[in-house]
Amino acid sequence: MKDLTKKEEEIMRFFWGKGALFVKDIQDMHPEPKPHINTISTIVRMLEDKGFVGHEQFGKTYRYHAIVNEEEFSNRTLKSVVKKYFNNSYLGVVSSLIEEEEISVDELKKLIEQVENVNRK
Repeated sequence: MKDLTKKEEEIMRFFWGKGALFVKDIQDMHPEPKPHINTISTIVRMLEDKGFVGHEQFGKTYRYHAIVNEEEFSNRTLKSVVKKYFNNSYLGVVSSLIEEEEISVDELKKLIEQVENVNRK
């Protein structure tokens, strides 16, 4: 799975939140200043080329839908960050969170419990 640009991820969030959409729907939902419809269309086609969205044809127009769900994307992104910035070490990630006080001892205990429960299954 390829990476997404900030704009591509922004458009994907519309699909994840609303489901299948026409390009005009995306433009209507987009906050001001709204990008030109051709800009949105280009981004959506790029997302399709990357395998993130597919389409159904309705006459001369297309309705697009997400192929990759948000959870898949989040997991892939997390794995990429861990590999790139933490030398593929999840322990390094957790250590960093503890050192920066971004995770409490209670949260860490819950995390350990969750891991143990998954391993039991």
